[in-house]
Amino acid sequence: MTVPTTSAPVEPATATVTAPPLRRKRHGWRREIIVSLILLPICLIWIYPFLWMVGSSLKTDTEIFGSMSILPEDPQWENYSRAWYEANIGPYFWNTIFITVATIAIVTITTAMIGYVIGRYPFPGKKALVVVLIATLFLPEGYTIIPVFDLINQLGLSGSLWGIILAESGGAHVIQIMLFAGYFRQLPRELDEAARIDGAGFVRTFWTVMLPLAKPAIATAIILSLMRVWNSFLIPLVLTLPQPELRTLAVGVYSFQGENMTDWSGMAAASTIALLPIVIVFLLLQRYFVEGVAGAVRG
Repeated sequence: MTVPTTSAPVEPATATVTAPPLRRKRHGWRREIIVSLILLPICLIWIYPFLWMVGSSLKTDTEIFGSMSILPEDPQWENYSRAWYEANIGPYFWNTIFITVATIAIVTITTAMIGYVIGRYPFPGKKALVVVLIATLFLPEGYTIIPVFDLINQLGLSGSLWGIILAESGGAHVIQIMLFAGYFRQLPRELDEAARIDGAGFVRTFWTVMLPLAKPAIATAIILSLMRVWNSFLIPLVLTLPQPELRTLAVGVYSFQGENMTDWSGMAAASTIALLPIVIVFLLLQRYFVEGVAGAVRG
């Protein structure tokens, strides 16, 4: 005899969807608003000199010191024409581009190779070499200008753009070297082993495997070198004394200051022309700049 069994009806399972806590959302919005309110005045203070320079480039000398407003009452666009043609900022601009591009190419290749060796290979005296490189950061540029000038003069490159390129690219460039060393250090070791199995040597492994993976570090090195070479003043000033037509932008802007008076509006216009390329390049490469610094820090 079978005893009938009664089973409770099975209710279909319903998935419960939990909405994100409203309180947490409100807390996140409040935090973002507070952080934005704190950072906004700091950003305005930070960029005020740049805005003042751009505004002053469209004013007269009297209006620059007679008004605290950034915006000009009557924009003086002829300041840029005077700076470009009459003050020879145009030729100085192209001289600076040539020097900067050539120096960046040399510095990026040399620092990448040095950083690759330091970051990937152990060798005797490695720590001592790193200490010496870092110590050069504390050596003022003015202490080395005499031997640099003497070397360039003995090579017969004094008073030429190639002499400036050699002098600018011949420094230690410690920041770029450490940047590449840290970035290459965090790459997997299996890449070297795979390249070695394929028969690649040191140079081929560096050019075909490692360097293409270091695009963020390369972009960061380019930005750092660009800011340094584009704004360099002492080396171009000393090496272009015999030939003023070979001046760079930094030296050319200084020429607006005379013995008896200073053309402040022309200097502001020339400075704006000189800074725009750096701002544009940084905006284009800022994502790679952050990735390169983050990768070097992780390494």
